[in-house]
Order: sequence, then structure tokens, then C-alpha cells
Amino acid sequence: MKQLVLIGGGHSHVAVLKRIGMAPMPDVRVTLIAREVTTPYAGMLPGHIAGHYTFAECHIDLRPLCRFAGARLIRTEAIGLDPLARRVKCRARPPMPYDVVSIDIGSSPATADVPGAAEHAIPVKPISRFVAHWNTLKDRIAGGAHRIAVVGGGAGGVELVLAMRHALRDVPGASFRLLTADDRILPSYPARLRGIFERTLRQRSIELLTGHRVQRVEAHTLHCANGAAVEADDILWATEAGAAAWPREAGLAVDDRGFVQVNDRLQSVSHADVFAAGDIAAVINHPRPKAGVFAVRQGPTLAENLRRVLAGQSAQPFQPQQAFLSLISTGDKNAVGAKWNLTVQGRSVWRFKDWIDRRWMRKYQDLPEMGASSGEHGGLAGGAMRAANDMRCGGCGAKIGAATLQRMLAGIKPVARADVLIGLDAPDDAAVVAVPPGTVAIHTVDYFRAIVDDPYLLGKIAANHALGDIYAMGAEPQSALAIVSVPHGSEADIAPLMQGANEVFTAAHTALVGGHTAEGAELAVGFAVNGIAVVGRLLRKSGMAAGDALILTKPLGTGTLFAADMRGKADVRAVDAAIDAMLQSNRDAAAILLKHRADAATDVTGFGLIGHLMEMLLASGVGAELDLGAVPLLPGAADTASAGHLSTLHPENVRAMDRVQDAARFMRDARFLLLFDPQTAGGFLAAVPGERADQCRADLVAAGYGASAIIGRVVERADAAKPITIRASS
Repeated sequence: MKQLVLIGGGHSHVAVLKRIGMAPMPDVRVTLIAREVTTPYAGMLPGHIAGHYTFAECHIDLRPLCRFAGARLIRTEAIGLDPLARRVKCRARPPMPYDVVSIDIGSSPATADVPGAAEHAIPVKPISRFVAHWNTLKDRIAGGAHRIAVVGGGAGGVELVLAMRHALRDVPGASFRLLTADDRILPSYPARLRGIFERTLRQRSIELLTGHRVQRVEAHTLHCANGAAVEADDILWATEAGAAAWPREAGLAVDDRGFVQVNDRLQSVSHADVFAAGDIAAVINHPRPKAGVFAVRQGPTLAENLRRVLAGQSAQPFQPQQAFLSLISTGDKNAVGAKWNLTVQGRSVWRFKDWIDRRWMRKYQDLPEMGASSGEHGGLAGGAMRAANDMRCGGCGAKIGAATLQRMLAGIKPVARADVLIGLDAPDDAAVVAVPPGTVAIHTVDYFRAIVDDPYLLGKIAANHALGDIYAMGAEPQSALAIVSVPHGSEADIAPLMQGANEVFTAAHTALVGGHTAEGAELAVGFAVNGIAVVGRLLRKSGMAAGDALILTKPLGTGTLFAADMRGKADVRAVDAAIDAMLQSNRDAAAILLKHRADAATDVTGFGLIGHLMEMLLASGVGAELDLGAVPLLPGAADTASAGHLSTLHPENVRAMDRVQDAARFMRDARFLLLFDPQTAGGFLAAVPGERADQCRADLVAAGYGASAIIGRVVERADAAKPITIRASS
């Protein structure tokens, strides 16, 4: 499998992903590395700031787009490139290998040349960070007088200050200043267009300060070359675009401003296996301003050239537009358009711009149903790869080769434990661990298919999930064995997968002592974990007593959210919250439950809350009352469950409904459905003596389990067939 890595989710790369989805590339694995999983459309940002567009209307969710393209999405930031080893260096994860790499990371306003700007000003790019700042800024401004200064008299600065003025038109304490080093705003635009915006700024009471080149920035003060000191409560930076430092540091040919120099084929002039597009690229024969309109135009050519180069063919030249229509909004639903020597303005221009922007967004938001044009390739490989796997050997012939395995595991350094006598660093056939006197050995195993694209993240989630059973019994994890299935051609996934898992095991002082690998149709991973416990301190599923409080330490909803995510129907922020919950260790929660003398505990995983609660009730001979309104849920989980996006295991789990009294009353309540939702790396369900429950929950919250809740109580069993009663408080 050849490796195509796309760095950044810019306008050109979303076009590449869409085209790959429409026509998959055999024997090519596509990976997108992106710091954010939602890509904002720059043309609609001022409209979002002004309040005309919602966040969802002007952002592209990269998860469904990558799934449509059969591409992996790795959420991290690229921080470097090693062209000799062909590796992308990433923040907080292992490097990513590539055969061909494309860079579309955009630009940021240049702050490095102005002392204090990086510390005291907010750049308008990356857009995602600026939007987050704007949301908090609005709340602060609403409290009283507030002075805002925008530095930069280009189209970005002018549109931004007008959009903010419109959004805060009813806030009397908000005042605005626009500073530019030039003697006029919009210097590259026609004089008539400039005149329109100069009048508009005056009409909106926005002070325009031309000839104010900022030389130094202090907290709340801009010091200019003309001697002026401009005070502001917030400083927003929208000056000339600057480039990230790492392309230059990697040895790529760059221009004097640090942008990657590419030829007419969007190919690096110094490295033929590196492409660049959008703001980060400088097309040496066709210099153009840094504007999204050019990135959009480059997308189709970039997609075709990546396909050609990976197939061993010659790339084709990119032909940029000679003239383009400029459409600049005035904050309200008006805009000004200019092309050649013609300038027009009015609400009709804004409606035309709105139509163009929405049409472009629909191409990447309204994707064909999965499996139609995407070839059923499931995000990890194309049809050719699946066919090749069908012909691969089974049995021991499916093992990953020894040399490959040694190379993939070379960087894994398990934690050292004195009671691990023979481990991963020994050539023996099995690990040997000692059981200290006075303790017993605890054994468990878990295994599941990949639920996230990033193997490094998957390793962390799988390790946390496997450790849950050990912690749930009040035991200390001791050692772990890995079980990994990886598609042919994707053996490189083993290294980041095991690195992520080993980081979790190291934090848990658990030695990774070995494992087994095999080829399979898709990436899957599991761990057999060994733990030790003092018999008298074991937590069991039995032992619940009437009067105990039922405490849940993590929210429910991973099953429904990932079922929706597979269909491209989940909110990206909800999926991120689910991942964060799965990455949270249960170790401290177990210690707190032991401290408060919990009578029984289990981890909530595949059988859902009701399934695991039933195991505890049957083992203890008691009943339970649940407060449906108190059960914590992950953000968005109720919405996806209501929409019918449920895990394939959910129907099996729902069979436990006949153990719930009067269950039919709750069938239309999404909260009730989520009681049967299978969890991955879920939290604990514990029975804690009633008098200790409030303090136990307080300690859990203080330890970082903020969603912990008392969700019910244990009662004497009144009905052996239906021991669970539910109250539906709001």
C-alpha cells in the first residue's frame, strides 16, 4: 500500500478528499492530519461573526468527508517533516510515514516581526481559534464599555470589523478602531470599492486610522511608527499572511516569507514527493494574493496530480484564473462586488455571494450515502485491498512477519516491574510473572474492531478499556498481552497502536509483556490483562445491600455516538467528548470507591448499564430503583439515539428490557434507550453505602470524574422477574 498523507484540512484538501471518494485509488492508503476536525469556510466567516450563519452552516465536518473518501483522519498538529525518512512529525503522537505528502495548512497573520503582537494580540487565523475567542469576547463586551482594535486594512480586516460591529450593534459600550500601515484601506482594490467601504466605516462609527504602522504591542496598547499610542481592551490581528516555520526547517524550498515554493503542477521545486496548495503555497510562475478563491481552484488539479504521481504518471499543470470576482460583505446582509473595472453593491450582491458560498459548502456537507460511490471501503482500504486480503493465508500463515514486527516494536519500552520475570525483551515463548504472597491473580481479556481512525488513539482507548475490568475488581494491573489484527499493507499501524497502548500501561505501572499479531480484513485490537489483588479488598458484582446508593462515574452514549459517526450523522464535538471520556482512566475512581467501602462494582461496557446492573442484582439478590433524569449522558447522545442511530449490539441489549417494570412507558424516551447503549472504556457502576454516597460522589468529581452521579438506590427485591424500577425525573 502506498501512503498518501494530506497535512491540513484546507479548501484544496477537502476537494481532494471528495474526488478520492468519488473515484477511490487502488492500493493507496489516504491519511488526513488535521489539528481541528471541522474546517471553516473563510468566505462565510464574516457572516458567522455577524450572526448570519450558524457554526454548522459555515464549517465542513472532516469525519464524514474522510469516511466517504476511505481516508483516515488523524487529529493532531503536524510540526515538521523529515523528507529523507519520508515521515511527518506530529505533536504528541508518533511520526506518520508517507510516499507522497501534500500540505494545505493555510496561513496566519504575521506577528513575529512586531514585538509583543504574539503575546497581546489575537490573530484571525487559524479561524477555529479566533471563533472560540470571539464567543468569549461577546460575553465580556456585553458587560459594559469595551474598545476593540483590528490591525490590518485588507479585505479580511475590513470585513471582520464590520461583521463585529453588526453583531454588537445593540451594545452601546462597544467601540471599534481599524488600523492600517497604508494610507488607505483595500489598496489592491478599485478606488470605487474603497470609497464604498470608507463611507460604510464612517456610517458605522468605526474609526479608521490609516498610516498607523504598528511597531510594538503591549497589553491594551498599540505603539505605532507615527508616534501614536492606540489603547484597546482587545487587539485582533488581521495583517499580511505569514507561513508556518516547519516547511523551511524541513529543508523545503520556500520564498522569502516562508511559503512553500511549488511549480505549475503544485509540486515542491525541491522535493518531487511533496505538494502544497492554498495559502501555504507560492506558485512561482503564477504569484497570487493569499485568498480562498485560489485554494478552491487548485483543489481539482491537486487531486488529479496526486493520483497521477502515485500511479507513476506525469503531473499536469495548474492554470490559475487571470481575473476573479471579489465579493466583500459590509457586516449586514449587503455586499460589494468587483471584477475588472466594474463595482456593484447592495443586498442582491450579498444574496449572490450567499448562494455561491452555500452551493460550495453543500458539495462537502451533503455527501452520497456511504457505500454508493465510496466503494464500501470502510475508511481503511480500497476494494482492491479487501480483495487481496481475501486471498491471504489463514492460521499461522496470517502472522505478521518477524522482521516487520521487530521493526514496528523497536521503539516500545514497557515499564519495568520486579514481579515480571520474563517479558517483551526476552525471546521466550511466554511471559512469566510472579504472584506476590498474600495476593491472587486476576485475569481478563477484551478485543474489538477499530472505532477511530488513528491507531495511536485506538491503542490508548483499547488499553483503558481492558484495564477497566481489573480496576473494577479493586485490583492492581500487573501485565498485559496484546492481540492485534491488521490489514495487509497496513503493518505500519502496529507501531503507533502499541505506542499509544504502552503509554496507558506505563501510566498504570503495567508491563506490556508480549502478544500476537495476524493479518485480517480490518484493524482490531485487544489486550489480555493480568492483575493482582488482596482477597479481602476485592470488589465483586455481588455484595449489594438494600440502602446502597448507585453511583455511575462516566456518562453514557459512546455506542450511539459512534454508530452515528459511522453514518456521518454525529456532531464532531460530541464525538470528541466521547473520545475524551474513553481516554479517561478508571484507576482513581476505583481507589475512591474502595476508600468509601463500596459493596459492589462493575465497569459499564458492552452490555450497557441495564445489562451490567442486572448481573449485579442477580448476584446480590436485590432490586434497584433508577432515576432516569439523574443518569449522565454524553453531549449529543440523546439526539443520535432519538434519530435511530444505535449500535448493532443495542437490539441484543434491549432484551433485558423485560427485567424492567413498566418498561413500555419509557420506550419513546431517548434516556431510556441509552440505558442499553453498549459502552467502550465506560465508567464504573458501584453500590456505595447510602451514608457515604454524597461524599464519594464529591471525591469523584474532585478527581476529574465531573459527570459522576448518584443515579438510584438498591432496594429489597420485590419482583424477582423484574427487579428494576425506573423513575423519570426531569
